[in-house]
Amino acid sequence: MAAWRRLCGLALVAAVAGVAGWGFHRVFPGSELLMAVVPAAVAPPAVAVLTGRRPLWLALAIDLVLWFAGAVLLYGGPQPALFADVANAWHALLTTLLPAQPEPRLLVLVHTLVWAAATVGAETLARTRTRIAAAVPALVVYGVALLLGVDGPGSNLPVAAALLVLIAALALVRENRPAAWLLGGVPAAAALAALALVAGPLLPVAAHPYNPREDADLPPPVRVDGVSPLDRVSAWLQIPDRELFTVKADQPLNWRLAVLDRYDGVRWTSGARFQPTGGRVPEGEWTGRADVVRQTVTFGGLPGSWLPAAERPVEVGGVRGLAADPDSGTLLAAAAPGKGFSYEVTSRVARPAKQDLLDATPADDANLTAFPAGPQRQLFRGLAREATEGVDTPIRQAYRLQTYLRTNASHDVTAPPGHSLKGLEFFLRTTHRGTSEQFAATFALMARTLGLPSRVVVGFRPGEKSGGVYHVKSGHVVAWAEIKFDRLGWRPFYPTPGRSGAKDDHDVVSSAIEESEALAGELSQGGSDRPRTSRPQSTGDGERPASGQDPWLLAGAAAGGLLVVYAAVAAVLPWWRRRGRRRAEEPGPRVLGAWRQTRDDLGLKGERALTAEDIVIRHSAEISTHLRPLAEMSNYVRYAPDGITDATATAAWQRSDAIRRAVRAGTPLTTRLRNRLLLR
Repeated sequence: MAAWRRLCGLALVAAVAGVAGWGFHRVFPGSELLMAVVPAAVAPPAVAVLTGRRPLWLALAIDLVLWFAGAVLLYGGPQPALFADVANAWHALLTTLLPAQPEPRLLVLVHTLVWAAATVGAETLARTRTRIAAAVPALVVYGVALLLGVDGPGSNLPVAAALLVLIAALALVRENRPAAWLLGGVPAAAALAALALVAGPLLPVAAHPYNPREDADLPPPVRVDGVSPLDRVSAWLQIPDRELFTVKADQPLNWRLAVLDRYDGVRWTSGARFQPTGGRVPEGEWTGRADVVRQTVTFGGLPGSWLPAAERPVEVGGVRGLAADPDSGTLLAAAAPGKGFSYEVTSRVARPAKQDLLDATPADDANLTAFPAGPQRQLFRGLAREATEGVDTPIRQAYRLQTYLRTNASHDVTAPPGHSLKGLEFFLRTTHRGTSEQFAATFALMARTLGLPSRVVVGFRPGEKSGGVYHVKSGHVVAWAEIKFDRLGWRPFYPTPGRSGAKDDHDVVSSAIEESEALAGELSQGGSDRPRTSRPQSTGDGERPASGQDPWLLAGAAAGGLLVVYAAVAAVLPWWRRRGRRRAEEPGPRVLGAWRQTRDDLGLKGERALTAEDIVIRHSAEISTHLRPLAEMSNYVRYAPDGITDATATAAWQRSDAIRRAVRAGTPLTTRLRNRLLLR
């Protein structure tokens, strides 16, 4: 083979590996990705050129040394955790909100995969007469990039088109045909790639791709600070002139700090599952009209690692080690920011119409309507029913509760702190005075007795405006409550009345509170209080793509390759997932894996709000015989994990396998095949 063909082939192998590595641009957008990809794609083919007539072990040894040197450069110096990062980076990426921060501990996975693909491809091309086998490792890397980048911004279709053109050029170079063939073959491959760009979005998997993050084990809820922000409300009100932070924004809003959705009868805590992110925060349920508000926040004396922002943040810049809770949009820094620390936030502030509010129905979430056991439940339920008498529409009930508390108790910053059930009972029966801590906590609990899913939010009013900047002091702290509605998402309510005789500089009323009062007035006038049927909402997907495309659009090498890969994934993926769950190191995760596998087998993968008892009672006796013991085992793992043994895990999988056999026996073969091909 002519030397030029060999060199050209190695150059194409480097290009294929580099382009496959660039498939991670949905995971790590930015130039940092190039620093991990380019050296990894170029160095192994260069080694193959220099060691073409030397033993293979020598080439591999040189590649290994160069890989290590490249990794050290990526880290900026020797790093003892290098090999551990390579092993753990994939799991870290599965629990990260994309785009991920381009940290060396994550980029080293891309660096290693591309280096391995380039090494195998270059040595295969240099030492064999195969045509496109050298590109197969790069295609595997591209497949990994597709899976890890499902949630990321941008598209990988152009990357797939570029790979197709490069692989076609590699095949032509290895064919020993005249160089003129390249002049016709490469444009033909480019035309086929353009066809694939058009046909790709029409494939069924393009609309609902498999997302491995849905099966990843998220970190458990953690207590962020030693002192809850809700416990700080009364203390902050006692020293109202302490400046906490400043906000440069186009309009005054409430700056939320923490969201608390769990209540045990003594205190409200956060159930947030924070995930690392490079700056993007998933949007909430509301997809309608919203204002885009950009803020620049600068820390003064605000303690803790919570990051204030207007609801709902969708993009954050300037924070290293940023984490966000996808459900609430709450932001958290890896370490407590110091004075002068600044970051930028872009928020979408929902602006639903009056009819959207009237049509809203409460979300179905048992965790958000749970009320701790105790005699106070009857008190809260009785007062809630009294406040909402004659009103059945959920949104009107919520505004009636807000009005009831604002008119039947007074705001007093000298009131004793605390939000335990006994303390709130004392507030309702005796003192009738409190801070926003008591008002927000009481509203949330009263709402729960009506079946309205609620939580408490701690934040700050806009602050004092000076030169286009809002100066937020400790006296601006405020707690409010939120109720969750289907498709509408979380709606704020402000049950705390204004402070009589308060100074203006310590009692700035936010536009959100003013709008809330105006809406309450509008919704209490006219119209029936009977519940209304919710209107179908737009999915936001736009018009459906035109159907009836000619079959030749999906013909050719690109379509065939995609179908083969898709079929392989559909065949192997469920087995691989089940195998990983069954082989967990500890018995507790193995029991939970058996429970997750059973939920998948029963077709309940997406219904996370169902309790174990809900699942048991909806199935036949043949399945419930095994389902109930398995549900009890999974509950023991969650609440009493110390007693779980290997024998328990083995028994759990025996139950799971029995349920799987029963489900398969009762499901037609055609249905099973359809579910498998659609990755259900």
